[in-house]
Amino acid sequence: MTLQRWILSAALALATAVVLTPVPAKAHHSAAPFYDATKHVEVKGVVTRFLFKNPHSFLYFDATDETGKKVEWQIELGPSASLMRTGWTPETLAPGTEIVASGQPGRAEGSHGMCCARITRPDGSPIRPGGRLTEEQQPPR
Repeated sequence: MTLQRWILSAALALATAVVLTPVPAKAHHSAAPFYDATKHVEVKGVVTRFLFKNPHSFLYFDATDETGKKVEWQIELGPSASLMRTGWTPETLAPGTEIVASGQPGRAEGSHGMCCARITRPDGSPIRPGGRLTEEQQPPR
């Protein structure tokens, strides 16, 4: 085999290896198809359950709608790993806790979902926003 053929074969083998090497995909979907960023809702209710998990945590609470009917709301939060870094635990919002949530409502007609929510206690004291870290919230090393 000539040197040129050997170099061509080696280059082809390297190119094939690069193309066929699996690369981990790191992707995330946008909230835009599911929640309406042009609208804002505020709802007061009582926590019924808190699913503290990855890739998204969910907070469920009961509220009363404008007709007086009990409605279950769902708030999509960040992953439990991110929530933990900001001080949350699975016990942060125990069933029976009264909250006020304000955020972007779900787009689906008749749904009672929300994302990007600011959650406070009825007295206005804040509960940390899920999944968002600022420099001053970084855990000690």
